[in-house]
Amino acid sequence: MSVEELAAEVGLPTSTIRMYQTKGLLHAPRRVGRTARYDVTHVQRLRLVQRLQDRGFSLPAIGQLIEARDRGESVADVLGLAPDGPEDWIPIGINEIRALVSVRELRPSLLRKATQLGLVKWRHGRPYTRRWALDSGARLCQLTIGPQEVLSQYSRLRESTDRVAADFVDVFERHLWPAIASTSGQADQLDKVRSLLIELTSTAESVVVGALRESIRDATEQFASKYGLLEDDPAWLQQPVPTLAERLTEPGGEEPDIEGFLAGEE
Repeated sequence: MSVEELAAEVGLPTSTIRMYQTKGLLHAPRRVGRTARYDVTHVQRLRLVQRLQDRGFSLPAIGQLIEARDRGESVADVLGLAPDGPEDWIPIGINEIRALVSVRELRPSLLRKATQLGLVKWRHGRPYTRRWALDSGARLCQLTIGPQEVLSQYSRLRESTDRVAADFVDVFERHLWPAIASTSGQADQLDKVRSLLIELTSTAESVVVGALRESIRDATEQFASKYGLLEDDPAWLQQPVPTLAERLTEPGGEEPDIEGFLAGEE
């Protein structure tokens, strides 16, 4: 379509479309001789710009979002939720892989599975991995845990963390996003969204790490009990280590006076 037809399709003046193009908000049209021809991708981009403007994003902020997405960055990168950044992806050579995986287990299917799980990315035919994944893999290798087992456990872990992340996004959507949307005409929203998501992400990480530690403590107690690694009733221990079910009781076993505590009584 011509620029006039594009303008009619999206309800904007042709001068606005050309201004968006100058500012880098709209990609260049295809040239047929001396005529500029636009297509559905230009319609989609302009509607995105309109939608973001309606929600309070300034043109520079919209340009920042579009430029980052055109570079292939994720939303997390754009909003500053991925503090390690793209540089956290490091190349991994065949010798480093062989140091982690035995020759017998080093098969194309293994790298294919790691790629599908997002632990490995390929650039110009060379594999890259996250630094934390390489360090963790090296430690697990020292514990003689096989790579297939590691990848299977990581797959299960991602299912759990995906659910946790969805829960926190739901909290953001229900409790924080309405306030942002209601003030869309007052200020640029990008910094506001970024700061709230960074704060929520930091809180989520602390909560998840704390909850995981509690779960590991409980699982360790259960493991020790299962294999008889501790005395049933050690004489040197006056009070038994509280289990999860006992944490809301007093040392003597009686129920705590929660109502009295809330009423300010001693």
